[in-house]
Amino acid sequence: MYKIIQNRKIWLSISGVCLAIALIAICLWGVRPGIDFTGGSSLEVQFVGQVPGTDQIKAAVTPLNLQSFTSQPTGSNGLILRFQNTDEATHQAVLKALNKLVAPVASANTPKAQDIKVQPVNGQSAVGAVTVETQAASSTPAAVTELQFSAVGPSIGSELTRNAVDSILLVLLLIIIYIAYAFRKVSKPLPSWKYGLAGILALAHDVPMVVGVFAVLGHFGGVEVNTPFIAALLTVLGFSIHDTIVVFDRVRENLPKSRENFEETVNMSVNQTLVRSINTSVTVLLVLLSILVFGGESVRYFALALFMGIFFGTYSSIFLASPLLVIFEKWQHKKVKS
Repeated sequence: MYKIIQNRKIWLSISGVCLAIALIAICLWGVRPGIDFTGGSSLEVQFVGQVPGTDQIKAAVTPLNLQSFTSQPTGSNGLILRFQNTDEATHQAVLKALNKLVAPVASANTPKAQDIKVQPVNGQSAVGAVTVETQAASSTPAAVTELQFSAVGPSIGSELTRNAVDSILLVLLLIIIYIAYAFRKVSKPLPSWKYGLAGILALAHDVPMVVGVFAVLGHFGGVEVNTPFIAALLTVLGFSIHDTIVVFDRVRENLPKSRENFEETVNMSVNQTLVRSINTSVTVLLVLLSILVFGGESVRYFALALFMGIFFGTYSSIFLASPLLVIFEKWQHKKVKS
């Protein structure tokens, strides 16, 4: 049997150091809010042939005076453009600028006007022949195809920010109430609400860790967070507390029949659920890893947030939430003695 609870100082130290690094990153840089929260437009396009370079793209849209403009490659020949302007005139102007930029690529195999030989055909005039050639040239497909365009106003962005914060706080409150109710019959040696408190403290470790990773990615890689990131955080909250409740429930089952003290009982419970927790998490992480490697750009950072959150959530349910129960019990024992 692994002495997980007995080595709780090691696990708590690791969690403390990682959490401190995450909080420092959040305080220094913060996350980079996307257009869902600040307002703006997202335009996804696909190019015919070779995709122009980043410098070429910026040079092409510079005359449009786009605010907070960023470009992000996606797939083999796609590009996602983000900017704060949301009017339809700017949308069409960006598409026009991109088409002008790649027009030589699309028309490379079409005959130029000066190369067309004008000859009478079947007694027709030369003008008629030129008209036929011009129509053929104009039927060349567009060089840029618009795949998706979405625009969010600043007022909607502020509302989404408030709703995101409210939803996370509401979830945390409901989790405390549910765990306190589920463990209401467990009164010794800890009251039921302390199980909920231990679970919430574990979640307070998981969420900042994910946010800290994205603060670093936003500062050094320009990665923005949008509504899918909030959905990922809520999913992480649910998955993490699920793992924690599995361990706590085994503690509840073992308490009446265990002849060991509380610390040994918790350690035995963690060991009994250890393989199950790890196997469950690893199967999910493998799926998310495949999305990270082979998935599209639109879901990549959503999958990354889930991957990091589930990883830290599995760690916290085993090495953080359960040791906290023992720490609470020892504090309570000291108060009774004093």
